[in-house]
Amino acid sequence: MNVYTLFITIGIIVFFFVINWIKVLNEYERGVIFRLGRVISEPKGPGIILVFSPIDRMVRVGLRTIVLDVPPQDVITRDNVSVKVNAVVYYRVLEPKRAVIEVLDYQYATSQLSQTTLRSVLGQVDLDELLSEREKLNAKLQEIIDQHTDPWGIKVSMVEIKHVDLPQEMQRAMAKQAEAERERRAKVIHASGEYEASKKLLQAADIMSENPTSLHLRYLQTLMEISADNSSTIIFPLPLDLLEVFSQKNRKSIPTSSEEK
Repeated sequence: MNVYTLFITIGIIVFFFVINWIKVLNEYERGVIFRLGRVISEPKGPGIILVFSPIDRMVRVGLRTIVLDVPPQDVITRDNVSVKVNAVVYYRVLEPKRAVIEVLDYQYATSQLSQTTLRSVLGQVDLDELLSEREKLNAKLQEIIDQHTDPWGIKVSMVEIKHVDLPQEMQRAMAKQAEAERERRAKVIHASGEYEASKKLLQAADIMSENPTSLHLRYLQTLMEISADNSSTIIFPLPLDLLEVFSQKNRKSIPTSSEEK
């Protein structure tokens, strides 16, 4: 009886050991196997694998893209403006073996590297460049972070600056600058329109001067436009050439001193 009990106990222990040795890895996972402290082979998976614990130890590594939210960082730009900038980093593990061996915690290490690189790179540019040339800065950040994480078997695919938090004083100054710029453009456009209009009026004046009849027709057309409003009081000015006719007649009717004698 004791022998049967012993065999049953051993069988149960072996069964639980075998169950514990069987591991299932998903499609997006790989397992780095350590046997007595040494990596025995290339990463295993996906599917069913055997891990002979306690001799073997497996470290799971995900291969999916990780979205890292970089918290707001205090950055002093090259023109001495203090701003808060946050970003997002997209990266994934390409070599699970190196990601486990070369760095203690690749996720924490990538996060710290992203924060320091963000402060370092953005501190070398002016505020205007930070606000207007984000694509160039994103590419520069991605290149630097990817270069430093490459020995860890990590590929940084994208870095995006999310938000730039400006001080209230700087926001008011930028609003005044934008308003002044809009006023300047409005004045330039208005002056350009006046210049074009003056050129057209000069051309029209030259054409009318060649034919006085067109000037009289324009004068009559203006009177008709004014008379369309019933509430308008219209004052008809006399043409200058008509006054010249009367003045010539008056001069002819007045005798000279030699004729009186």
